[in-house]
Amino acid sequence: MSANRCTTVSRIIYAPPCAIYAAFLDPEAVATWLPPGDMRGIVHEFEGREGGAFNMSLVYPDDETEMTGKTSEKTDTFRGRTAQLIPDALVVWKTVFDSPDPAFAGEMTVRTHLVPAAGGTQVTMVTEDIPEGIRLEDNETGCLQTLEQLAAYVRGWAGKAWPGGRPEPTAGNPVHAASGKSPT
Repeated sequence: MSANRCTTVSRIIYAPPCAIYAAFLDPEAVATWLPPGDMRGIVHEFEGREGGAFNMSLVYPDDETEMTGKTSEKTDTFRGRTAQLIPDALVVWKTVFDSPDPAFAGEMTVRTHLVPAAGGTQVTMVTEDIPEGIRLEDNETGCLQTLEQLAAYVRGWAGKAWPGGRPEPTAGNPVHAASGKSPT
């Protein structure tokens, strides 16, 4: 049973909440920043809206020898849905791994909170109901690496055209509304 198995990681990302929120809704963006470490992301299906379905794979590098995939030797494939969206503030994903191993069974919830902070956004990922087959410290490390990738991704788009259109300023996002562009 995976109940009460959870991790929380957090960091400040020097970008406005609307830029980070936009990165959660674009399939090309998600394929870039979601894979932790040296993994590669493949998006099979992605509906960037509340209630939208997604299906993705994270692929380990060929030279990886310590970790094995949940779906196949080098792949973690998962599917899920976007359970809740609050613009510029919250993204909730419900995910299930495609795995024959019952240790990876069950629905996992990832809640990502975006809170304006000095010069950027405090991004906090809370992962709940982590399957028994995933060590909590591995989940924590992977989520921290994902936040590093997300920070690099939004930093790389500062001042450029965003995929799918520019993040829109909102009343709740004074950093973006005041500057008109993403800070680096």
